Amino acid sequence: MLIEISAGNAAAKRRLRMELAGAQSPAELAREVRKRLTIIARSRSFVDWQGARSLAHDLDIQRRAIVETAAKADPTEALDLLWRFMALAPAVLERCDDSNGTVIGVFHEACADIGDVARTAKAETKTLADQAFTALTQNDYGQFDQLILVLAPALGRAGLEHLKQQMIDLSNRPVTKPAEKDRVKIGWSSSGPIFADEMAERSRLSTVRLALTEIADALGDVDAFIEQYEEETRKVPRIAAEIARRLLSAGRAQEAWQTIEATEHQRHNRGWGWPDFEWEDARIDVLEALGRADDSQTARWGCFERSLSSTHLRAYLKQLPDFADVEAEEKALNYAQRSRNLLQALSFLVSWPALDRAANLVLQRFGELDGDHYEILTPAADALAGKYPLAATLMLRAMIDFTLRNNRSSRYRHAARHLLDCSSLASAIEEFGRFEPHDVYQDRLRGEHRRKSSFWSLIA
Repeated sequence: MLIEISAGNAAAKRRLRMELAGAQSPAELAREVRKRLTIIARSRSFVDWQGARSLAHDLDIQRRAIVETAAKADPTEALDLLWRFMALAPAVLERCDDSNGTVIGVFHEACADIGDVARTAKAETKTLADQAFTALTQNDYGQFDQLILVLAPALGRAGLEHLKQQMIDLSNRPVTKPAEKDRVKIGWSSSGPIFADEMAERSRLSTVRLALTEIADALGDVDAFIEQYEEETRKVPRIAAEIARRLLSAGRAQEAWQTIEATEHQRHNRGWGWPDFEWEDARIDVLEALGRADDSQTARWGCFERSLSSTHLRAYLKQLPDFADVEAEEKALNYAQRSRNLLQALSFLVSWPALDRAANLVLQRFGELDGDHYEILTPAADALAGKYPLAATLMLRAMIDFTLRNNRSSRYRHAARHLLDCSSLASAIEEFGRFEPHDVYQDRLRGEHRRKSSFWSLIA
């Protein structure tokens, strides 16, 4: 009866069949899932971005049936179904517009599920490693990006070592380069044509390196992780930070310090450029491990001075004794208020929060406000509106003025809302001082932009 009622709704009918199969027996559910996966695999029709959500929903129904029902009754069968499910990824992603990431998201969830089900199924480690190797060499859409991480507990040391050897064998496998006349051009770069065989070789080397670094992490083998990077690459700040953190975890703080200090930008004067936070944070952790508390505090303060990072300032203050932190906070807030970067200072003061200082900053430097930065000014105006309506109004005006002067018609709706907010805030402002009262400001806007009818039509 329910199937008859669901006629005309394919998704509902499929869901109903799945539930009925599950109620009958886990084996029947597995057969139903396998049948549905086969149908999806055979499909060739293109799915646009509007249909991608329905496709993702259909896929997720299959995934959940495997994980939530089949795995409880027969984890070995469920593991096989998950591998079959993941095998759909290349064909499915090739024929759909997954620009919002909903479809690949289902495959990422299924990849994570493989780890849990493999442990429950007590899968044979060598077979599991072989399956992982095959999957990683066919990871064209990144569907298996987290596979080694999620499979590590089920693989154990023996399985990870087997997978490692397979990757080493792949890296040592002789590569046959096609004759020049047989090479296929697939694109162009500034240095000339790009050939298919070159891209395949790069992909192979990248797959091996990524897999070996992840296996090294899973095995806790810091030296094997370091070996995946050439000497010069280890001096790149991001890579140096990753290596240093692993050395720290292994209790090798002095080596971690040598790695951090050998980076390329450390050899030059770092000056007052924007901090590389990953490297800076790793450096601070190493200094702490070496017992150099004063140096780590200097590094935290330096990060704050260069970026107005509230995270580093809070960490700095946390290390200070009672009462000393109050004085240091006052010093930091004064420093922020004097910053040459007005928007950065405003964002910091609002988030800290030091709303009184943020309001004073706006009143003193209103002429410097860049109304194009709505992502900073809008939340700042919202935060100040309650206690500091004049400062909030000035930020709203900055965004309104930018929008109208630059004819940003796509922002008219927001600008109109800002102008209405200014009208509401006006009654809470006792004195406008050197700034125009709201009615004068709005009259001037009408005079200067009277031809922008599409904007004024939005003003009730």
